[in-house]
Amino acid sequence: MTPSNSLQKLRKYLEGRTGKAICDYNMIEDGDTVLVCLSGGKDSYTLLTMLMALQQRAPIKFRLIAMNLDQKQPGFPEDVLPNYFKSIGIEYHIVEADTYSLVKEKVPEGKTTCSLCSRLRRGIIYRTAKELGANKIALGHHRDDMVHTLFLNLLFGGKIKAMPPKLVTDDKAHIVIRPLAYCAESDIAKFARGMEFPIIPCNLCGSQDNLQRQKIREMMADWDKRYPGRTESVFTAMQNVVPSHLADSNLFDFRQLSLETPLEEGDIVFDAPELPMNGIIPINPA
Repeated sequence: MTPSNSLQKLRKYLEGRTGKAICDYNMIEDGDTVLVCLSGGKDSYTLLTMLMALQQRAPIKFRLIAMNLDQKQPGFPEDVLPNYFKSIGIEYHIVEADTYSLVKEKVPEGKTTCSLCSRLRRGIIYRTAKELGANKIALGHHRDDMVHTLFLNLLFGGKIKAMPPKLVTDDKAHIVIRPLAYCAESDIAKFARGMEFPIIPCNLCGSQDNLQRQKIREMMADWDKRYPGRTESVFTAMQNVVPSHLADSNLFDFRQLSLETPLEEGDIVFDAPELPMNGIIPINPA
């Protein structure tokens, strides 16, 4: 079936956004072996599709290995991802580990399972990357995930911290990259529907209604509905940090501040805000 014009345009747009993020943060270099983590969700399918497309026309050579961690969730369709990988001709590796039973055993009923599940999954991914000789690990987190994580840490963790587009693993063995950092979740969802990816739901955590991340997601959805462009604006802010106008003495030496200290901006705290709206409705348009 030939993709519609709108789907082709969306694909081209997402490829462009993915390529820009990769270039801006130097995510993939010549000779890299990239382990692409596939969960069976819309984000990871889109990630693999984008990387395979960019691999074909990139001026550098890099290897892609698709990986799925079969966590032995009840009803998990074991044949879906292997069949999909074979159909698109990608090198792949399936890892089987019963983290589902361990998480259900360790986490009391009614408590969220994401933290333990994530730690277990991360350890297995790192080990697999080492075994396969991959120096980069690609995850399917997108722009909305990064913004939501910022608010999670801000409101519940007391930190201004989010998901970075690129980071070094705790064991210093690999670099984790998030090539969809510039892509909106709504565009990814639309693309996934158009591509008819064989989506596999997460039965372990997908149905939990007490997740703080879900509450943040609902908050941002409400903001974007009432004041379009909020998520995009917050993400832009993450790329435009002014340490001298926060309060972290580790980032800016407030103790040694003097009249000679060069600053990016002066004291405009008493000035009326003059923000470039670019069509975005202000939060308090009084």
